[in-house]
Amino acid sequence: MTTPAATPEQWLQTFEAAVRARDFTGGRTLFAADAVAFGTWARAVAGLDNIVREQWQNVWPRIRGFHFEPGAHVHTAGDSAWIAGGWLTEVTGPDGRPFTRPGRGTFVLERRGGKWLAVHSHFSLLPSQSESAHGRLSGS
Repeated sequence: MTTPAATPEQWLQTFEAAVRARDFTGGRTLFAADAVAFGTWARAVAGLDNIVREQWQNVWPRIRGFHFEPGAHVHTAGDSAWIAGGWLTEVTGPDGRPFTRPGRGTFVLERRGGKWLAVHSHFSLLPSQSESAHGRLSGS
């Protein structure tokens, strides 16, 4: 059994390792049963069983080398914390060639029973340059 992370930074490292290993059981130990998630595959899901089925099982087997980039922002206040940062992973394109896919992620953690657990996660892909420019031009 894995020792619970003492800090949100350790929690993030443990989560990264679970994703890379496709360790759904290990990942589950890091999330509250009542967690809510927004993802790159699933729009919005409530409950850990649904997060695993609708997001993780559709993404983790298809990616390699998942990691958060250095400099993730972490803030802790008592028994609550949040983490926000950019992530990278390698995927295989429709042409069969690997490419790096960048994104960003946010976690809200609560310390429950002395253990940090995610109660919310949000993963999204980075907007493409043309989408970013369009958003700035149109004011959206």
